[in-house]
Amino acid sequence: MEPTTRGRPEGLFVGLCTLDVIQLVDHVPGADEKLTAREQVVAAGGPAANAAAAFAHLGGAATLLTAIGSHPLGLAVAQDLNRLGVTVSDLAADSAEPPAVSSVLVTASSGDRAVASTNATGYRLAPPDDLDTLVAACDIVEFDGHHMELAVAAARAARAAGRRTVLDGGSWKAGTENLLPSIDVAVCSADFHPPGTSTPTDTLRFLREHEVVWSAVSRGGQPIVWTGPDGSGTVDVPAVRVADTLGAGDVLHGALTHHLAVQGRLTSQGFVEALRAAAAVASWACSSFGTRAWMRRG
Repeated sequence: MEPTTRGRPEGLFVGLCTLDVIQLVDHVPGADEKLTAREQVVAAGGPAANAAAAFAHLGGAATLLTAIGSHPLGLAVAQDLNRLGVTVSDLAADSAEPPAVSSVLVTASSGDRAVASTNATGYRLAPPDDLDTLVAACDIVEFDGHHMELAVAAARAARAAGRRTVLDGGSWKAGTENLLPSIDVAVCSADFHPPGTSTPTDTLRFLREHEVVWSAVSRGGQPIVWTGPDGSGTVDVPAVRVADTLGAGDVLHGALTHHLAVQGRLTSQGFVEALRAAAAVASWACSSFGTRAWMRRG
């Protein structure tokens, strides 16, 4: 897959967009317990949205294909993304229903997070009439596995147009097996468990058997395990003082997509360089609270 860009890379991000309400707490409350949070962040969220924001922050032109709607909360989400330089293609623009809301508690002492969200369950998105045009206008397409019908159609269109495709495998979702044949690069979390797998080695083998040429598994602060057609290995993750792990994987994928968008024929060296650079950005994001502070810090 040869990127078409001659300058600023252009990426299309297909997947989930939420309204994130993030609270920094001393501990996760128990039954009937009330807490006063130390800090609060309210922002657009979701794996594809956060990846698009990271891609734009790093200098790319990002378009997000998703569902948000015209509810006042949805308008706030869209405005936040616009402020970050992300162009939104909203397939639920006529819907007055509120967007999916993610309620997030981040524990101050560890940076661990607890999340509750409806995710993409409120919408079934059909591919838009201009899908081929959206795909043709970009250099690379990234998917988070949400809105699966839309994702499969967009991935097939990208494959037909010769655009590189990237999967953020946060978790195994129904229909993922239909998406994989159109994916060039898959970087999955340790929580991504295809049928019959239990270890990163199993996952990498499964992806290879399902036609994904380049794949990797991220494991928090542990080295990223990767494999490709001409090599395999690990990539160290920079050590940082962790303040918040929320969105770290999303930032990893946004940065990875940015680096891959400007590469020609992908090699083991190029893949490792992209993973290493993306891991550095994601680690930096973990050193501050919320999903936006890292952008203001550099």
